[in-house]
Amino acid sequence: MAMKEILRTTDPTIIAFATALLRGEDIEAFVLDVNMSVLEGGIGLFPRRLMVADAHNFLARAILKDNDIELSVNK
Repeated sequence: MAMKEILRTTDPTIIAFATALLRGEDIEAFVLDVNMSVLEGGIGLFPRRLMVADAHNFLARAILKDNDIELSVNK
């Protein structure tokens, strides 16, 4: 399954909010780089990435944009 990055941030609250919004619309979201942020001690040096299936990319971006969440530039 091809995945697309829709969000990249060092703020864990934005990742949690975006994930909850997407799951509320039955869109499975995967957070990458969680272990890197744990290794760096939680100081926010390495961003986490939120990924969705390629088929859900357009809808997921629309949902997050409607909720004023700044998206990654990759489409």
